[in-house]
Amino acid sequence: MSRSPFASPELWPTAITTFDHDDIVIRGKKVEDLMGHGNFGDIAFLLLSGRMPSPAESMVWNAVMIASCDHGPTSPSTFAARVVASGNRRAPEAGVAAGILAIGDAHGGAGEEAMTYIREALTVKAIEGLSSAAAAEKIVDRYRQAGLRLPGMGHRFHAVDPRTKRLWDLAQQWGVASGGVAMMAKIQMALSASVGREMPVNVDGAIAAALVDLGFDPPIGRMAFILGRAAGIASHVLEELAREKPMRFRFDFSYDGPQQ
Repeated sequence: MSRSPFASPELWPTAITTFDHDDIVIRGKKVEDLMGHGNFGDIAFLLLSGRMPSPAESMVWNAVMIASCDHGPTSPSTFAARVVASGNRRAPEAGVAAGILAIGDAHGGAGEEAMTYIREALTVKAIEGLSSAAAAEKIVDRYRQAGLRLPGMGHRFHAVDPRTKRLWDLAQQWGVASGGVAMMAKIQMALSASVGREMPVNVDGAIAAALVDLGFDPPIGRMAFILGRAAGIASHVLEELAREKPMRFRFDFSYDGPQQ
């Protein structure tokens, strides 16, 4: 099966999914066979990578999405979803869409950039023959000299993000952790030494390191967060609709524009 059942001279090439009147095939596998697999995370891995994960990869990949799934109603994505659901009561999908649209560079995008600098550090280490510590210091120095913050470090609520150790422990336990996790640990040490205080790796940085070791490219950092967080966003929308009155959000503000 290589063409869609629609007769058209215009072809839209895709290597992801095809179908005809009898079958739906995803990455070369019939959907009904995948349905019996019983693990949506593995199918997401298949869709994004083109292959099924090994049992070890499956454990770490699913842990990544669980770590991303929710962080309460104050996150931009869940707060935006609740605000939209508060005003639009007939279309819960609008609230979910609003939550996903709130994900970006500042919220949920740190993992993508962290994956980029981890891979850069690994490349510098290999090409220049540096130690992991020296390669990490080069990355930290570049960011610090440019006056930039290293995404994936620190957290606005947690002194130590409880998800980081658990994810890295699982990656070690299942034999997935390798260069990415080790390099992120060195970058954390170099940054802490540079700023003169402990700068713990947050969940975005932990996920970035794990995804590098799973062989993914940086854009997957954001996609993995979206996949996990979509479940949390949906639950907040449903709770808002079930428990709260419409238009409930009120907050103080001050006007500092032109006077009459």
